[in-house]
Amino acid sequence: QVQLVESGGGLVQAGGSLRLSCAASGSLASINAMGWYRQAPGKQRELVATITSGGRTNYAGSVKGRFTISRDNAKNTVYLQMNSLKPEDTAVYYCNAGQSRGATYYGYDYWGQGTQVTVSS
Repeated sequence: QVQLVESGGGLVQAGGSLRLSCAASGSLASINAMGWYRQAPGKQRELVATITSGGRTNYAGSVKGRFTISRDNAKNTVYLQMNSLKPEDTAVYYCNAGQSRGATYYGYDYWGQGTQVTVSS
């Protein structure tokens, strides 16, 4: 089992920044990549960014150039730095653990509790 605990959400004005953190613990041997998803009200959960254990990153087009995913392997922690936030970034953000095979991320059914990000206009 893998446990994921997110923190760092909140309310921010458009154009502002937030940093999310996700601390992973448990049986991490099968995990070689982490991802951030988000789900806005009435919408499907979407993949926002992923990072492999080697540091390779991938982003959704809607956040590319504004969001940065990073990790501290020694702390088993993944971060999502979100800059130039827009009202459409408002959502619950979830951390996920999984595998990266080539350019594809396969998320396992390991999720954090979610953290609310609200961007006001």
